[in-house]
Amino acid sequence: MSVQTEKRTPPLNTTTSRVPAGTLYRGREGMWSWVLHRITGVAIFFFLLVHILDTALVRVSPEAYNAVIGTYQTPIMGLGEVALVGAIVFHAFNGLRIVLIDFWSKGTRYQKVMFYVVIALWVITMLGFTPRHLINVFSH
Repeated sequence: MSVQTEKRTPPLNTTTSRVPAGTLYRGREGMWSWVLHRITGVAIFFFLLVHILDTALVRVSPEAYNAVIGTYQTPIMGLGEVALVGAIVFHAFNGLRIVLIDFWSKGTRYQKVMFYVVIALWVITMLGFTPRHLINVFSH
C-alpha cells in the first residue's frame, strides 16, 4: 500500500504580508534609483533653462547680465552649486548603471549592488568636491 502525500497550496493570507515593507510602493533600491534619477534630471533641466535664459541677457542688455551674475556670487548660490554638482554626479553615475542594466547580460542580477556602487562613488566624489568648493565660496 502506498502512501501519497497531498500537496496543497497554502492559503493566501499565510504567503503574503499585510504590512508593506519599506514604503507604500514597497520600494527598494530600484525604485529609489528611479525616483532620484527623475528628480535629478528635472533639476538639471531647469538649471539649464535658467542658464540659457540668463546667458541670453548678454545680447539684450550687458548691464542686466552683470546684475544677474552678481546675484549668483553669494554663499547661498555657492550651496546651490554644491547641490547642482551633486545632482549631475548622481545622474551621470546612475545613467551608467542604467546602461549596464540594459546592455550587460548580468546587469539585472547586479542592479542592487550597482546602486550601492553609485551611492559610494557619489559620496567619494562629493567629499572631494564640496570642501574645496565651499572654501572658495566662503573665502571671497
